[in-house]
Amino acid sequence: MRRSFLKALLCAAGAVVLAGAASAQDTVKVGVTQPLTGAFAADGNYVAQGAKLAAEAINKAGGVNGKQIELVVEDNKSNPTEAAATAERLIVQDKVPVMLGAWGSSLTLAVMPKLMEYKVPMVVETSSSGKITTSGNPFIFRISPTSEMEAKAFAPLVKTMGVKKADFLATNDDFGKGSMQEFTKMLKANGVEIGAAETMAEDATDLSAQLAKIKASGGDTIFVTTDVKQLTLILKQAKDQQVTARIITTGGSVSPDQLIEQAGDAANGSYHLVFFTPWFPDAVKNPEAAQKFMDAWKAVKYDVGGLTEGFRGWDGVNTIAAALKDAGGKADGESIAKALWGVHVKGVNGDIAFIKQGPAGKESGQSVPSVYLVKIDGGKVVKQ
Repeated sequence: MRRSFLKALLCAAGAVVLAGAASAQDTVKVGVTQPLTGAFAADGNYVAQGAKLAAEAINKAGGVNGKQIELVVEDNKSNPTEAAATAERLIVQDKVPVMLGAWGSSLTLAVMPKLMEYKVPMVVETSSSGKITTSGNPFIFRISPTSEMEAKAFAPLVKTMGVKKADFLATNDDFGKGSMQEFTKMLKANGVEIGAAETMAEDATDLSAQLAKIKASGGDTIFVTTDVKQLTLILKQAKDQQVTARIITTGGSVSPDQLIEQAGDAANGSYHLVFFTPWFPDAVKNPEAAQKFMDAWKAVKYDVGGLTEGFRGWDGVNTIAAALKDAGGKADGESIAKALWGVHVKGVNGDIAFIKQGPAGKESGQSVPSVYLVKIDGGKVVKQ
């Protein structure tokens, strides 16, 4: 996996400040916590790159309310304990009034108590666990779909794709187990038999035992939830073990372009639920926003395989910028949280606005993004 320059820039304290020569009073800080190292590093670096490009574009256009956005990026090392520590540092030491993070569901859940403690809002760009927006944290604003939303989006395809018996292979964390739970519920409601339900450690490399059980189950479809690095291994090992069931990935965090490059022929025939289709930019709800992001990404020659993750950082920072503008110069966490409820952003992943989820009086914000299904066929990404 290629790593972005962000990882190389990590300082001893773990933070990277991405800012120009503007003085402190001319800037507004935005904290970013992402997995720049560890199991999810490839994905986290792409999100951080997207966030950086968005900040640069906003600053070039004059900033927000006359101030430049200053990103302060922390590496949460793909570890929940470290994720909580990064949030503490960003809020207490760096004095950020708003954050973007934290990629994985377990990472975001670990950060959430810090947001409540210090009353600092965070835009959640990737995490899908339902618990994030239903646990009563009014400082959470998620722009990625929940696993429930993703499952509902797939439901009309169950019959057209002829899914009769489904097996599961997912990471043994909130991300994987949450997806398995919601897709199981949806599939059962559509008359699908559920076979094997296997889990794996986030850093597991030998999945032969799980694949053997899934093969023995005899299902026609395997729903897999993990990141692109582990999925590459799964596809190769499934081919070696002659697993014939089709594979459908959930969570939107497996870049088909990377799979084609890394898994080769083993990627052919696999299906992927994604939240942005850079191969078909005209198919998205806001093609102009998508093209602007893609142009910025390609201009700095970032890996094209990272587009399906990088857009999350781009949309996240643009959402924060919209809230900062609406807050009218007030740069405290509670004012920004209040402003986030009123944002309307033409995002790469559809229109971004927040509905309320969770206990009355303590609701979290949840956007309703787009979900797409693509297939890898003959080494190319095909629209479904």
